[in-house]
Amino acid sequence: MNMQALHAVLLGAVLLAFPAECVLARPELDRPAGPTVADTGSAAYRFENLNFVSADGERRYRVVVAIPRLPAAATGYPAVYLLDGNAALAALDEPLLQTLAGDDPPVIVALGYEAPLRFNVRSRAFDYTPPLADGQSYVDELAGDRKGGGAGHFLDLLEQRIKPAVEKLAPVDRSRQTLWGHSYGGLFVLHVLATRPEAFQSYAAADPSLWWRRGEMIERLRAVAGSWSRSGFRLLVMRSGKDHDGAGPAGASPEAMAVRRQAVASVPEDAARQLARELSGWPGLSVHYREFPTLTHGGLLPVSLKPALRLSMGHLDD
Repeated sequence: MNMQALHAVLLGAVLLAFPAECVLARPELDRPAGPTVADTGSAAYRFENLNFVSADGERRYRVVVAIPRLPAAATGYPAVYLLDGNAALAALDEPLLQTLAGDDPPVIVALGYEAPLRFNVRSRAFDYTPPLADGQSYVDELAGDRKGGGAGHFLDLLEQRIKPAVEKLAPVDRSRQTLWGHSYGGLFVLHVLATRPEAFQSYAAADPSLWWRRGEMIERLRAVAGSWSRSGFRLLVMRSGKDHDGAGPAGASPEAMAVRRQAVASVPEDAARQLARELSGWPGLSVHYREFPTLTHGGLLPVSLKPALRLSMGHLDD
């Protein structure tokens, strides 16, 4: 794919659809999830709950499946899987769901945890970070009381148990599946693209944590480039414009903030843009890059959902 396939778009109109605090806030990791549209109901979607436990029994998942009330096409609905499902579900609202209702709407699968908070920090740190090169897990360098490296296990759970359960609830077109993630979730999106790209056809990474292990994901993707020989895949990379100093969320320890700052400084400030440019050279991969200059890292999470939902419906440029 040549450079004409790469687009940098400033989405001011999208920002107007979200509260002002989304533009300024960092992730509030201890914020309760609160009632969501799944609790209050929607004229456009109905909701089903699924529950899972990790193979090692350490993590419990609550998966909310939003199914369009509009009948599916003959091939089935497109489907979009949202990481950090508690936070993602809290960011969805009825006006947004209504905009999807009349145009081949997707099944929306919010991959959350059985917890009252929007983020389960310890669980997501394990589930969304890749293993070491030898396949082993490790102690998270940002916090000694949590582990990383479980992305392969989580992807197994997603592929072997969650997807089949979703497909029992609604007809899904397996040729139109999208994965969205923010921060560590965005890192997981890129990990899947690099290791098991056939799991999804479209990928949306919002502020992916490219500083993980001092830019190791960038090197892993470069290692894949020479053997990539696929077609019909799409990637949307989104980046916020503020709060990239590595300070981390409020309440982080000074030690964790120092480690994070060092990690963030290990990759260029425009690493996401550079990565999108590199990946646009992969044959059969259509890459789009979008910047949101007025948003912080935390503010990008809710705003990035609309482009990801549109991507799942086959729309990249609007």
